[in-house]
Amino acid sequence: MFLTGPKVVRAALGEEVTMEELGGARVQGRNGVAQFSVDTDRDAAELARQLLALLPSRIGDLPARRAPDPPIADPGATVPAEQRRIYDVRDVIRATLDGEELLEVSPRWAPNMVTGVGRIDGRPVGVIANQPRRLAGVIDAAAAEKASDFIWRCERFRWPLVVFVDTPGFMPGLRQEANGVIRQGASLLRAFAGATVPKLTVVLRKAYGGAVITMNSRQLGADVVFAWHGAEIGIMAAQQAVAIVHRRELEADGSIGDELTLAYGEQHLSAGVAAASGFVDEVIDSSQTQKRLARALEWLEPR
Repeated sequence: MFLTGPKVVRAALGEEVTMEELGGARVQGRNGVAQFSVDTDRDAAELARQLLALLPSRIGDLPARRAPDPPIADPGATVPAEQRRIYDVRDVIRATLDGEELLEVSPRWAPNMVTGVGRIDGRPVGVIANQPRRLAGVIDAAAAEKASDFIWRCERFRWPLVVFVDTPGFMPGLRQEANGVIRQGASLLRAFAGATVPKLTVVLRKAYGGAVITMNSRQLGADVVFAWHGAEIGIMAAQQAVAIVHRRELEADGSIGDELTLAYGEQHLSAGVAAASGFVDEVIDSSQTQKRLARALEWLEPR
């Protein structure tokens, strides 16, 4: 797929490029033009069957529900307690979905943001998640664009949104500003705020900075926000906050850094503090994630 073929490119720009290099499946998968890529016709037919089973019969209808197939794995089993250790958030997602089946959408485009479709308690749902395995789950311009585009699809197909949050915030730097990270971040804010489907959020391990609001917060209209025990939610990580707030104390005695960091985290970043402030509805064990989400979806389902 391309707007202009290799011959036109050669004539207009003097560039020698093959059809595959210009518009092959790998290229269009990485830039978000193609949501799926398969190897054979048989694979394409099977993918079409999967998609049709998840889509409504027509725009405006609810997607068909089927018999539940609840997972038995604990979604938190693969998540390290240490904030800096990486893991694959898709393992968490699959452990929450019926049959542990996730149909990932645009897997090669902005892989630090995962988008996909599955079922919870028999209902099709759209899933958005930060991916700590890529760029530590930070939100850059491409990830914000990918997520906002997917929210529009969920709204169109009436898939409830389930958002898994584990991110240190937005990507800083010259390149990101040049790529319009402010514009794309604002698009993500508007998409979440404007979506009318049920919207659920689970904070897994951390949510810092502008990402606290952007990733389907209560302020943007999330219907229910859960947080796992041990999750941290705030403007920035404790160590960075202490370096600013307690700069003078640290200059006088650097040995108190760990003590101040621990105290700051307990007083300002814990999931319990976020719940007491109204940013989180319920602090839950990771093993209860699927049941809580299923119950919330039942309560929020349009009648």
